[in-house]
Order: sequence, then C-alpha cells, then structure tokens
Amino acid sequence: MRQQHHAVYVISVAAELAGMHPQTLRIYERRGLVMPARTTGGNRRYSDADIARLRRIAQLASTGMNLEGIKHVMSLEEEVVRLREEVEQLRHALTEAVNNSGARRRTDLVPLRQAITLFGHRPSIFDPNK
Repeated sequence: MRQQHHAVYVISVAAELAGMHPQTLRIYERRGLVMPARTTGGNRRYSDADIARLRRIAQLASTGMNLEGIKHVMSLEEEVVRLREEVEQLRHALTEAVNNSGARRRTDLVPLRQAITLFGHRPSIFDPNK
C-alpha cells in the first residue's frame, strides 16, 4: 500500500484527479497553497495528500472564498489538527499520572494530629508530652 505522502502523480494526472486544470495547480503552488515534491529534473510530483488538499481548496473556492481566505482557513484547520493531537497527548499523560499516583495509595503522606488552638496559645501539637 502506498503512503499518503508518497509523491507519484505528474501534474496532468493530479489535475485530473483533483478535477481542475494543470495551470490552476501551478497558480496554487505559486500562492503557497500546495507544495508538490520535485524530481531531480525539477518536475512536479503530487501525493494523495496533495490531491486531498487540492480538493479541499476547490471546495472552499466553490463557496466564493478568495485564495488568501482559503490559505488562512487551511492554516487554521491544520492548527486545529495539531492542537487536537496535543490535547490527546496531554490527556494520555494526565491519565498515566493519575493512575501512577493512585498506585502509591497515600504512603507518601505523613499523618498529623489534629488539634484546636486558641489564638495566642501554643498549639498542643508542639508539646512533646502529648
């Protein structure tokens, strides 16, 4: 099975898969919306992830959004994905910390005697005879 980011499609095939003209892909690349891989000869190669990104660009463009707006929306979408992954990692770390702290079962707590103390009087917990 091919990896999602493995660049294999030439520009004409990528354009057909994304449902757009090859010149549109070049424009999107110049605007920084998509960054295809390059062969040693300089030819563009698109991956399945690039095709999915091109389809998302087309979807946003069909709502009337301009290219700068699309770039901003896609940047925010990527940030949301990154933050969700970070939240999941933190949630996992917190779960582990809670589970590990429960295993100690209060053995690291030191019991203290409770006493009622009046203001101005020395608390009884400091008397060695009690």
